[in-house]
Amino acid sequence: MLAQINDGFKKGFLKIIPLLIIILINFLFSSAKAQIPVGYYNSAQGLQGEELRSALHNIIDNHTVISYSDLWTVYETSDKRSDGKVWDIYSNCDFVFVTDQCGSYSSICDCYNREHTVPQSWFNDASPMVSDAFHVIPTDGKVNGYRANYPYGECNSGTVYGTGKLGSCTYSGYSGTVFEPADEYKGDVARIYFYMATRYMDVIENWPGGASFSGNNLSAWTINMMLDWHHDDPVSQKEIDRNNVVYSYQDNRNPYVDNPIWADAVWDPDYVPNYIDNISTYFSISPNPAQDFIVLTTNLDNYNSGEVVIYDISGRVVYSKNLESAIEIINICDYVPGTYYIAFKLNNRKYFNKLLVIK
Repeated sequence: MLAQINDGFKKGFLKIIPLLIIILINFLFSSAKAQIPVGYYNSAQGLQGEELRSALHNIIDNHTVISYSDLWTVYETSDKRSDGKVWDIYSNCDFVFVTDQCGSYSSICDCYNREHTVPQSWFNDASPMVSDAFHVIPTDGKVNGYRANYPYGECNSGTVYGTGKLGSCTYSGYSGTVFEPADEYKGDVARIYFYMATRYMDVIENWPGGASFSGNNLSAWTINMMLDWHHDDPVSQKEIDRNNVVYSYQDNRNPYVDNPIWADAVWDPDYVPNYIDNISTYFSISPNPAQDFIVLTTNLDNYNSGEVVIYDISGRVVYSKNLESAIEIINICDYVPGTYYIAFKLNNRKYFNKLLVIK
């Protein structure tokens, strides 16, 4: 009897082996597809300003275009909260995928739809912008309607709708009506706009456009505001995961999620990278690579006006401190092995260096 059971178990197990192999292959393929390919950004290394934006444009240009209806499917993995509900940056509603797709709506939390962070009217509903999943995101239908085609901005006394506000812009450089997203998603919006200003830099000038764009670039006030948002709300795991999922559909990536420093390198006029300036003139770090600690040394007399900030590869701040001496010892024992960026901020300028942590 036992022999018959064992024989049956073996036969059943042998039947599922091919299925297990297929599942494993699919898992490995999807995992590999979600990562940044080796050499993907090679042509952008060592560049800054418009040269860097142009190089990144060439890398992420001509992506695989998905249909507008395909976005619903993309969202089921790109914008899924840990509880399985729709991750909507305009509200705290608990939308169920598919079931709560708009349709009609009359109130907040009725349903979710497809929000063009860069309004469709700004580019004449043209493809591929109209279905680019990097900027078309799921949001509450009613709040989306309130936002309409107003630019993003800051409005201190705006009317609250969902987690956002609508009102007259209080950010310097623009005075029209704007929609202000929640603080925890401002960085997300900024990096989406940096992506759009890079992916479509060759066609933006032909768009009817809106207040957020000027010529083939973002408008000056938008650049300043978006850089503020980018710094105040660093890249989150949500954005990293979303970047990977969209890449698996479109075969291009948002470089400003993959390397947040590039936003400064393109748009911040005070950005001074270590491959252009002699960084040792301002500060040095040793050892590098490092394992347990690093020693930061600055030769500047006014070092006590400076701040050192360490970012992980996702742009998350892992260390921040105003300098108290010309030599600062920083403990990195708990850092996960990998690449980090050290920014030395002084007199409204930023000096960057790269740190490799090993174990």
